[in-house]
Amino acid sequence: MVTPVIELSRIEKEYPGVKPLDRVDFAVRPGEIHALLGENGAGKSTLIRVMGGAIKPNGGSMTYLGKPVSWQSPKQARAAGIHVIHQELALFPELSVAENILVDAQPRNGLGLISSRARHARAAEILAQLGVRISTHAKIDELPLADQQMVEIAKALVGEVRLLVLDEPTAVISGHEVDLLFDNMRRLKREGVGIVYVSHRLEEIFEIADRVTILKDGQVAGTGPVGDLTRDEMITKMVGRRLEQIYPARRKAPAVGPDILKVSNLRSGHRVRDVSFAVRPGEVVGIAGMVGSGRTEVAEVIFGTRDLDGGTIEFDGKRLDRRMPREAIRNGVGFLTENRKDEGLFLGLPISANVMAPDLAGVTKRGLIDRRGERDIALEQIRNFAVAAPSPEVKVGNLSGGNQQKVLFGRWSRIARKLLILDEPTRGVDIGAKVEIYRIVRNLAEQGVGILMISSELPEIIGLSDRIFVMSQGHVAGEIDGASATEEAIMDLAVRSIDRREGKAARLEQVA
Repeated sequence: MVTPVIELSRIEKEYPGVKPLDRVDFAVRPGEIHALLGENGAGKSTLIRVMGGAIKPNGGSMTYLGKPVSWQSPKQARAAGIHVIHQELALFPELSVAENILVDAQPRNGLGLISSRARHARAAEILAQLGVRISTHAKIDELPLADQQMVEIAKALVGEVRLLVLDEPTAVISGHEVDLLFDNMRRLKREGVGIVYVSHRLEEIFEIADRVTILKDGQVAGTGPVGDLTRDEMITKMVGRRLEQIYPARRKAPAVGPDILKVSNLRSGHRVRDVSFAVRPGEVVGIAGMVGSGRTEVAEVIFGTRDLDGGTIEFDGKRLDRRMPREAIRNGVGFLTENRKDEGLFLGLPISANVMAPDLAGVTKRGLIDRRGERDIALEQIRNFAVAAPSPEVKVGNLSGGNQQKVLFGRWSRIARKLLILDEPTRGVDIGAKVEIYRIVRNLAEQGVGILMISSELPEIIGLSDRIFVMSQGHVAGEIDGASATEEAIMDLAVRSIDRREGKAARLEQVA
């Protein structure tokens, strides 16, 4: 019988009023990719922290490489070969890629001094091993989120790895980056590394995992080979109820009426090149494409957080010349960004302050904020969007990812009287919260709000969109009707456009 890399038996963890782990059994074998599933709050993060030495359990036992262990710190677990990559990246934004990758293992010269040359050479070697092209001299805060995620993964490959824990690693990457990640996971698997893989994207579980353990309310709801469970069975075990239909019904007739938003020949830097499309009242328009195709940049240009180099933007038939977020908000436009914790929420402030942040004038009298009025509005939004919080005074940082996202919907639904821009609206939330968010999106559309939605999850784009625009290298590669869209058709447009441009460049090079 193969000795597990790590084995946890009847693990318990209890805090005042809550028990995130209740007699949990979990084991990972050498050369195995073991998926860990569950809704937000099911106990996944707590179990990961126990494995990685960040918290000590109240009960149960743990063995590592066949020997009983009780980690005193994450540093001790890392020294033993356990590397945990959390969903929230732990990088130093002002330091270089090389400095971040080798933060705990700085190479030194014969005099005992840190060698910058050796550091960059070693970092470049690790990135090449991952198949990633990122300058080792670039600062982290200059990189897109997808590249930052790959730097975080590179950090785990510096020393010996016996157990690798990946918490939602594909939340900010897609396409080629996901393929690279999976290729490296398979390589590590062949080398005998045990891998714990946490993801809300069930299609990834079937593609990459060998076994799966599902947590529900701090207990194991099921464990076994991935092939023994269907997608519906996994969902049922996670949420405790059947989800007969994940996506709400699409509108029966095409949206009519004048365009709420019309962009023509939009240009901004090298990421947005001659983009044109429109959104009508009550319509969900999806923007698909690979990471780096210019999707997010288009949204930022429309909302006024990125410079416009050329083209026009019209709201309700009127050209918008003064391009600032303040003007977009005044025109009834809301923008839910892809990075809720860094760009969307004030984690240390209560729900009430977060809901009212873009509209303080609405609760300000004689220069003072009406806290009662602010609280009443927040309480209404908590009810409207089913935010799991006892009161509006709860700090947003204490909520689960799904509830944080619903707070943002509560905020922007008040502002977005005409248009709501959604950039990765279900990033890092569980399947139950996703279903609720899909219902929210469709309800807002039925109220006449135009929805412009960017998503890396193609089933999400297809399930919600009335029309889909596919972007590639800063251009709109094509438009697809949502009712007849397929993942193959979307990817064909995205990749064919890239291939065509690369082929043209190659021909020009040959002529030169």
